[in-house]
Amino acid sequence: MNDAKILVIDDNKSVLSALEILLQFEYKSVQTISNPNQITSFPDFLNIDIILLDMNFSAGVNTGNEGLYWLREIKKRAPHISVIMMTAYGAIDLAVEALKEGASDFILKPWNNERLLTTVKAAYELRKTKKEVSQLKEKQNNLKQVINQNKNYIIGNSKALNSVLNLVQKVAKTDVNVLVTGENGTGKELIARELHKLSIRKNEVFISVDMGSISENLFESELFGHVKGSFTDAKEDRAGKFEAANGGTLFLDEIGNLSLQMQAKLLSAIQNRVIVRVGSNKPIPINIRLICATNCNLDKMVADGLFREDLLYRINTIRVEVPPLRERDNDILVLADFYLKKFVSKYGKQGLKMNQAAQEKLMSYSWPGNVRELLHTIERAVILCEGNVLKPTDFLLEIKSTVSIENGPSTLEEMELMMITNALNQHNGNYSAAAEQLGVSRQTLYNKLKKLEK
Repeated sequence: MNDAKILVIDDNKSVLSALEILLQFEYKSVQTISNPNQITSFPDFLNIDIILLDMNFSAGVNTGNEGLYWLREIKKRAPHISVIMMTAYGAIDLAVEALKEGASDFILKPWNNERLLTTVKAAYELRKTKKEVSQLKEKQNNLKQVINQNKNYIIGNSKALNSVLNLVQKVAKTDVNVLVTGENGTGKELIARELHKLSIRKNEVFISVDMGSISENLFESELFGHVKGSFTDAKEDRAGKFEAANGGTLFLDEIGNLSLQMQAKLLSAIQNRVIVRVGSNKPIPINIRLICATNCNLDKMVADGLFREDLLYRINTIRVEVPPLRERDNDILVLADFYLKKFVSKYGKQGLKMNQAAQEKLMSYSWPGNVRELLHTIERAVILCEGNVLKPTDFLLEIKSTVSIENGPSTLEEMELMMITNALNQHNGNYSAAAEQLGVSRQTLYNKLKKLEK
């Protein structure tokens, strides 16, 4: 027995009885009403699957206008219900009109029982399909929302950061390819997500791919998908990242890590906006917004023959350079305060604060690992501290020297670097104190270190 709710509407009680008897053996719920005015107040109306609706209700009227009127009313209130029209006056033009207005099918009176049951079954299958499509769309939208959930924020108000965010706001409204560059840990993926969030594709999916983690033999399968049986472990058809991102944004992180062979395959897909699954010959068109990111100097890689110039042109319509943390002024303290509150809450250390000396230490450090390093530094300090105040000694910021201690400095530059490194280590990374010990200004010390570490 089919689990469907059917409503029959006809002014002839004999018709209602006959249809109820015929359908009750096939369907779980069969209900009848003789007056169409009862439709709007019918209990649980929105959960009905199929309505069998008479075309004429007034005596002596056989135009079908009444049925068409009530068909429109039903479709207005519940467009998902499958409606089958019934009339004793068969006319092709009336049937066509009913179908145009949204009816699923048309039955003539007197009916053939077998044909009527076939028509109702077809209408029920149509209703089930519509319901499944609706549920799939809802599920897809929910999945997009889950995938696009981003609890990371772009924090700071420095001039360098605001300049980047202004550019992002302008570029996001277009569909051009964007290359995001910057050192490790600067937040390149956050910028990519911001571009997506501000774009016309914001309600579609954002797919992030770490290109550095994809091996060469799996590159095509991961990005373009594969069909069942195309290689040993291909046990079913699988869509690649390009297909998954269709309609939305595809973010290719660490694109500078690709081999020249992988670059060629990627260029073809980007250029033609068409991909072919591994093991298939069927081209699949793709509609994506492409954002790439790297910490490499792609221009130098092109000059060295390590990166394709034509691929760089394709991905580099707009370039967004994310500034390192050391160039973001007081954003260091703004971020430190944000992460401190986050980890105080996470590890249950309410009341924990940072003193001024600790803040000065954070400000004087060069942060080679950028925001990511700051995050881990704050988390480690919160976990290991024993009091209610974070002091400079709670932050382990080691200044590393490139000079071998065993062999000693062999040049004047190496000597300078060793002296600066030792001074910074003695003062726990405090540039002001180290500069005072060495007899130079803080800015001179910073400039010297930056030059020596290149």
